[in-house]
Amino acid sequence: MKIFRKKSIQDLINEAGKKDVSLKKELGAFDLSMLGIGAIVGTGIFVLTGVAAAEHAGPALILSFILSGLVCVFAALCYAEFASTVPVAGSAYTYSYATFGEFIAWILGWDLILEYGFASASVASGWSGYFQGLIAGFGIHVPKALSSAFNPANGTFVDVPAIFITFIITFLLTKGVKHSARFNTLMVIIKLSVVIIFLAVGAWYVKPDNWTPFMPFGFSGVTAGAATAFYAYIGFDAVSTAAEEVKNPQRNMPIGIIASLLVCTLLYVAVSAVLTGIVPYQLLDVKNPVSFALNYIHQDWVAGFISLGAIAGITTVLTVMVFGQTRLFYAISRDGLLPKIFSKVDKKKQTPVVNSWITCLLVSIFSGLIPLGKLAELTNIGTLFAFMSVSIGILYLRKKQGAPKRGFRVPFVPWIPLLAFLSCGYLVLQLPALTWISFCVWLLIGLVIYFSYGIKHSTLNR
Repeated sequence: MKIFRKKSIQDLINEAGKKDVSLKKELGAFDLSMLGIGAIVGTGIFVLTGVAAAEHAGPALILSFILSGLVCVFAALCYAEFASTVPVAGSAYTYSYATFGEFIAWILGWDLILEYGFASASVASGWSGYFQGLIAGFGIHVPKALSSAFNPANGTFVDVPAIFITFIITFLLTKGVKHSARFNTLMVIIKLSVVIIFLAVGAWYVKPDNWTPFMPFGFSGVTAGAATAFYAYIGFDAVSTAAEEVKNPQRNMPIGIIASLLVCTLLYVAVSAVLTGIVPYQLLDVKNPVSFALNYIHQDWVAGFISLGAIAGITTVLTVMVFGQTRLFYAISRDGLLPKIFSKVDKKKQTPVVNSWITCLLVSIFSGLIPLGKLAELTNIGTLFAFMSVSIGILYLRKKQGAPKRGFRVPFVPWIPLLAFLSCGYLVLQLPALTWISFCVWLLIGLVIYFSYGIKHSTLNR
């Protein structure tokens, strides 16, 4: 039963306070909310809305976003209690260490490495595409061989812009969490301003007739749209990876997680309403629905701002994903399950500098050389798996320790955690067989690493 050994919550908190590995506490509730919005509002609002409306829900996409938002709220409440009770880096990995034991924690940590790693790489590739489209408008073109991932048949060998933005983001992250938070906040303000401009301009061109029929694909279309729309919310869980760098985490962590999710839900609903009110939903099956809608109403000058907002949005997503990856490596390494180089903290900057550059190298290899389109859904299965684990973890924690005496508490236990688990379970079952096969292969690799290295070097051996 060695693999199911646990660390108590107090042990986890005490380890986080060790002087040689501790991270600097600089983040407040506003910083966390901006991190959450930065992680969530990205390509989803600029790309996913059109496809989901045209193929699944029609104007009822509004209901789809509300439904998927509710699913995320259930999971977010569970995350908020854990983040308040266990204010330590590592997110769901750390929470599982305290509830289910080392082996389950490792599986979940390995699963989250998949989520953040492939999400970072695919987002960097997406940023490259938008950036090249923007500079092309000024007559600047990246040489074809350096413009996309390795594909000799198409004449491309390496995606240099994707590698470039990954290095820039990593450089900012190594300067300290406060510097990274300020940059993220600036980018969030830019992209929110662009979304607000779209809503302000588009609202004058809404034709209520375009909302009829409101539910052309029936309620099954609404639920299918919700399953698709769920992926637009992925990212709020990355906020919990910053728990160790938060001032007054019992108060600020729940505010940051829940506030960012509510703001993003309102934005998604508003954009969906205006988008389907401007353009008949049948025409929205395009890669750039927001820009398309503005061109449709002949507001081409605003469409240019949308490209800027999309780049800012994708930049913040990449920032938070790389940040989450480095903090996850840091937490797993501190427990001895990965080499200690990942938990080495720079004394002056109080950030895991070496860890950050290793992460940068890995993400650069994936985003620069490997086309990730077919692997994108691995990010989704990793996220849903984490949500389900955290939801059940709350029930286990309550049974063993009761409700926390301070900090945030999930209301209506056990119903909220059960709803979170079941709704995420339903969504994970909608994923294709190839995604499940790839996920199982990834887990097998993780098992090899754990039994050949992690179990021998775990700090619990002492």
